[in-house]
Amino acid sequence: MARPLRIQYPGAYYHITSRGNERKDIYKSQRDREKFLDYLQSATQRYGAVIHCYCLMSNHYHLLMETPEGNLSQVMQHINGSYTTYYNVKRKRSGHLFQGRYHAVLVEANTYALELSRYIHLNPVRAGIAKLPEEHPWSSHSYYINGQATPEWLHTETILAYLSSKESQSRRSYQSFVQDKLGCDYPSPLRAAAAGAILGLDAFIDRVRRKYLTNDHRDRNLPAHRALTRRRTVRQITDAVDSLFEDQNMARKISIHLCHRYSGEGLRSLGDHIGLSESGITQTSRRLGEKATGDEGLEGRLAEVIKKLGLCNV
Repeated sequence: MARPLRIQYPGAYYHITSRGNERKDIYKSQRDREKFLDYLQSATQRYGAVIHCYCLMSNHYHLLMETPEGNLSQVMQHINGSYTTYYNVKRKRSGHLFQGRYHAVLVEANTYALELSRYIHLNPVRAGIAKLPEEHPWSSHSYYINGQATPEWLHTETILAYLSSKESQSRRSYQSFVQDKLGCDYPSPLRAAAAGAILGLDAFIDRVRRKYLTNDHRDRNLPAHRALTRRRTVRQITDAVDSLFEDQNMARKISIHLCHRYSGEGLRSLGDHIGLSESGITQTSRRLGEKATGDEGLEGRLAEVIKKLGLCNV
């Protein structure tokens, strides 16, 4: 498996998930789950990690975690490595417990932390193992809605504060906020992550891209790195196209084609921007590309837009 792109800096938030090797269970007993939570606690004590949400399923887990010290790799080596050692020693086994490397998506907290917490806490309901999220004993949801005996290492205050400055009101509001999606077709907010690596608004993604994407040759060869470095926002692309094409119908088709190719937006997110279905975006983009191949004039105009956007050498 290719090494994933890791963007690390002080104060970064991440949605993290890690799955059992061959999708096998990583917890076989209550003690296993308790031990895993112990490692979450020690990660906060030793490495300064801030755990905002967690949900332990049978063969994977979800975390919403902040790293004030910018040390994601160190924190995750502690959590996954320590738990694997415990699990292997207990069961007299050796080898990998987790399937490849953990998956971490950098998150713009002010925009997505609240939504991601709901997504994490609804995992047991989506999986059909609980009717209500509070019925699942191995997630942080119950601590959010009642606050009783909340572990010192679990930080609920930041997310609850998005709903109200008063604790009792924020807990009631949070319960309603989560229940609002019960029984709904609720797509993962992670689908909107640019290049599967950064979840946030355009300004946040561009700031991270400019400030934190390394030029290390190992990173430059990663698909996510290539996608992010060539990424341009939907607004940047449409503005560039509109400045060069007077025909609005053609400008729209070209914008769709270039956004599909270079924006890094998922189809669902791109469709929300443009007002077109996912299949409509792919079909329009494909047809425009095919037309440009046989039309030297259009091909030249496309090249002009691409050059203006600074995409010609990536």
